[in-house]
Amino acid sequence: MAEIKTKQTDADVLEFIETFANTEQKKRDSYDLIQVMSECSGFEPKMWGPTIIGFGKYHYKSDRSRQEGDWPLVAFSPRKAAISLYVYMGGEQQNELLKNLGKYKMGKSCIYIKKLSDINVEVLKKLMLTTMQMLESKYGVG
Repeated sequence: MAEIKTKQTDADVLEFIETFANTEQKKRDSYDLIQVMSECSGFEPKMWGPTIIGFGKYHYKSDRSRQEGDWPLVAFSPRKAAISLYVYMGGEQQNELLKNLGKYKMGKSCIYIKKLSDINVEVLKKLMLTTMQMLESKYGVG
């Protein structure tokens, strides 16, 4: 069984943003996301792998394979093409929230935004809270 490669590290989050975020806008949005995600999750930011900033963590076991590991409750990455938001688990309640999120693209399990001002931050907070509730229910996080 392959071991998950993305793990929490001791790398400096602020140093990562300064060196990785490729525009001043992405840097500002990253600092704003840190504030929003910290307040919403109650956790300080930690680096996960080389490019993901995560908040809190839970231990999962895959329903489709024997893979298991730790993963952040909510996270983001200021990638070159877009900011990736790891705040979505699916389900009817979250799909309803997406209708009012704003301008974004959807991946399999993450939301891509060009800039934070393109979305409604209050809806983002609700998405994070519902994700954390779903994780609590499924994995007993907390």
